[in-house]
Amino acid sequence: MTGGRVVRRPGIVLAVVSCAVFMAMLDNLVVNNALPSIGEELDTSVSGLQWVVAGYTLVFAATLLSASVVGDRLGQRRAFFTGLGAFMAGSALGSVATGQGLLVAGRGIQGLGAAVLLPAGTALLRHTYTDDAGRARAIGVRGAVGGLGIALGPVIGGPLVEALGWRSVMWINLPVGLAALLVGLRVLPRPPAAPVRWDPAGQALAVTGLGSLVHALIQGPVDGWRTPPVVACLALAAVALTAFGAVEARGARPMLDPALFRARASRAAAVSCFASGLALFGATFFLTFYLQNILGWSAAGAGAVFLSASVFIAFTSPLAGVLTGRYGARPPLVLGLVLSALALAGLSRYGRGAAFADYGWLLPVLGAGTGLLFVPTMITMVQGAPAAHAGTASAVVDTLREVGGVVGVAALGAVLTTRMRTTLYERTARAGLPHDAVEDLVRTAVADGPVHRLGAGRPGAGPPLARVWMEESFVDGLRLALRCGALVLVCALVVVLVLLWGRRPPAATLPAVPERRGELKR
Repeated sequence: MTGGRVVRRPGIVLAVVSCAVFMAMLDNLVVNNALPSIGEELDTSVSGLQWVVAGYTLVFAATLLSASVVGDRLGQRRAFFTGLGAFMAGSALGSVATGQGLLVAGRGIQGLGAAVLLPAGTALLRHTYTDDAGRARAIGVRGAVGGLGIALGPVIGGPLVEALGWRSVMWINLPVGLAALLVGLRVLPRPPAAPVRWDPAGQALAVTGLGSLVHALIQGPVDGWRTPPVVACLALAAVALTAFGAVEARGARPMLDPALFRARASRAAAVSCFASGLALFGATFFLTFYLQNILGWSAAGAGAVFLSASVFIAFTSPLAGVLTGRYGARPPLVLGLVLSALALAGLSRYGRGAAFADYGWLLPVLGAGTGLLFVPTMITMVQGAPAAHAGTASAVVDTLREVGGVVGVAALGAVLTTRMRTTLYERTARAGLPHDAVEDLVRTAVADGPVHRLGAGRPGAGPPLARVWMEESFVDGLRLALRCGALVLVCALVVVLVLLWGRRPPAATLPAVPERRGELKR
């Protein structure tokens, strides 16, 4: 119903919302295979490319929980189009960027648009599907399409970069978004606006805390962990995130209600969701450089390598839903964490001479592990939430995955860069290079240029030898980063087992989202 009028084309409404959700989730990883090309054209370092990814996921994650206030105040239809327009504007800005700053700004606008777009789209589905069964199916389709968007990001991005250049991963959103806009103007319902209170203190603290933490993690290995800006950012992050927890625990209408985590199963799902986002986003970011710059794959070839992971994500996600409904969330959560940890640990064994036959079988393992975690975390969080907060619980799942991705890229990048700096310094020093030449090469490798161009013209060493040193140091850093990612997953597995020890969680079904306007964020 919309203003007393029945929505006669609910399937088309679902298609429009799903198209927008797919596009928003796709942009988490679609840019990854373009990163080496971006680095070369824009003369951007690895830390700069981390900001290209974080510019989207950080803004998306930090604003998603409270972005539905836009829909409450403007009306969900208008908010949907506002978010879609911002997403398209950010895509257009990024596609014409001539420097890192403009590209990161475009990605940030994309993230803000996606944060407004997703909760508005879910609210429109709530108003379109008036029966419980139809609404549950529609929300399930929306969740599956979002997971598919994440899974296909690297696969779609590779061929686009190969055929049309890196800017195509940005402007491809424009025709897709325009189609969703034109169809949406004809079919989307018009639920009335419902002004509600929001949580400005929580939002400000979340943005400040996450932004400061990510900045410190990315810049620490480059600028030095003891430099005043990095130390200040770490201190600010600690204060802001601690204050955020206090504000949300005591607020009358918190952005992140602690009640959502009272159930042990919900806490287990939250930990699993965060860890899976960290593993998938962080590993995919750095494996892209490994495949293209170390092993010599093209952008399209790297996308084909990730295809096996994407296929298994798409295959195991619905299977995980069946397992959760029959046996509870514990089996798929445990199996998903185990497979993901084994995949990252296995990938950390290979170096510069690895062939696809050596490591290719691990990509489906990573995909299967990740896919097993998508649906159970959503179902468990929604089922464990109070009835009036079911919509907010679904938003928490997206937020935890995005925050995990931001931290994964930043934290694993800090591990990789620090290890790379140390090993490169040791290799060049052992080769007998003058101290100034060593410092110059290490500084350039870490901060001044894209990975695949390092070594050219370095004093005291020919380009081939310098490139070998750089590649070996990068691989050393990647191995340690992947092992750290696997360790995080193992820690998450321990937490899940402790929380669910001796308990067989009841079979879960996705409850209907209640109609109480103004109480839901999603």
